Amino acid sequence: MEIQSIKNRFGIIGNSPALNYALQVAAQVANTELTVLINGESGVGKEVFSQIIHALSARKHNPFIAVNCGAIPEGTIDSELFGHEKGSFTGAVDARKGYFETVNGGTLFMDEIAEMPLGTQARLLRVLETGEFIRVGSSKVLKTDVRVIAATNKDLLAATQSGKFREDLYYRLNTVPIRVPALRERKEDIILLFRKFAVDFAEKYKASPIQLDEDAKNVLINYSWPGNVRELKNIAEQISVLSQDKMLTGDDIRRFLPDQHGTRLPMLVNTGSNGQADFMNERDILYKLFFDMKKDVTELKKMFLDILKNPGATAAAGARVSDAYLHDLAMVHDSEPLTAKPLMPSPTQPVIITDNAIQEHTEVDESLNIMDKEKELIIKALKKHRGKRKDAASDLGISERTLYRKLKEYYIEE
Repeated sequence: MEIQSIKNRFGIIGNSPALNYALQVAAQVANTELTVLINGESGVGKEVFSQIIHALSARKHNPFIAVNCGAIPEGTIDSELFGHEKGSFTGAVDARKGYFETVNGGTLFMDEIAEMPLGTQARLLRVLETGEFIRVGSSKVLKTDVRVIAATNKDLLAATQSGKFREDLYYRLNTVPIRVPALRERKEDIILLFRKFAVDFAEKYKASPIQLDEDAKNVLINYSWPGNVRELKNIAEQISVLSQDKMLTGDDIRRFLPDQHGTRLPMLVNTGSNGQADFMNERDILYKLFFDMKKDVTELKKMFLDILKNPGATAAAGARVSDAYLHDLAMVHDSEPLTAKPLMPSPTQPVIITDNAIQEHTEVDESLNIMDKEKELIIKALKKHRGKRKDAASDLGISERTLYRKLKEYYIEE
């Protein structure tokens, strides 16, 4: 079937190469039994492509049902898709057929497939591979013959890498991918679409269609259209109803477009399938903190070894003590902020290197527990300064009061 006849039949406006290619792929794959995955931003018209595939297929006289996977609660989606038996859960007063049973012989369009729970994804994969499914609360295996067309506005491959989507299901759905271009990628179609919507709304509201001058056309073409065709249609309707003048300028159009000059800062928000925002929680922050501190402890050990091996480089080595390490210790143990000071022997005292000392500092399998290392440093500082708390606290970069508290906390005997 020719691309232009498909456009006329389904009311598709536009001549961009990307749109024509997507329509060509849809027409070619329609008369097969292959699973199709339609990718595209929200508002580009993915459902229209599923209708085209169904209407041009051998299943066109059989049922077609569109299901929004993101709009079905997680607790009921299995029942919606596969049906349930009477009494299988609270409220199941009667047995019910699911979509896969109802649409037998037809086409099921599953929009927002990325929002489907992982458990349901496993059941969907079995249906796609074997045509078998089981109702909720039943043990009887049923057969169905349904062609699945899936759609998403998210990167499913990235979702598989993060564990939010099954990799085997992704490759099973992605047999034939169709990418519907965003409106900003088909700028040559924007004015054609706007005129079509303007004429339709003029007939609907019994008014004269609005006209655009060159500046108004440039404003429409250069706008990013995050809502794509759906947003363009809404703007055209607003202008048709609210505009007093029928010849619109660029300033007239700008009044109806959202302000895109506001600050758009990145947010640490990721909406999951349960509809809640997955913020970095306290546990993740602590894990990162301890990981960074572990690296600082390793660097600290290397510094001590350098000091022992090369007494002349003590001043340079002391400068390598991490401010971040000392600050993190203060945060973990709720003490006052610490000032980083070189943890090195006094320049006036000789450094004695022994085989035992070198062996002690070259071991890499010792404990890296933060509190153990802090306790060890405190003991070493006290030994170094012969039990003088004030000098030991100064060398550690903490107050004498904090040192006294940590002596009690770690049960260190002076």
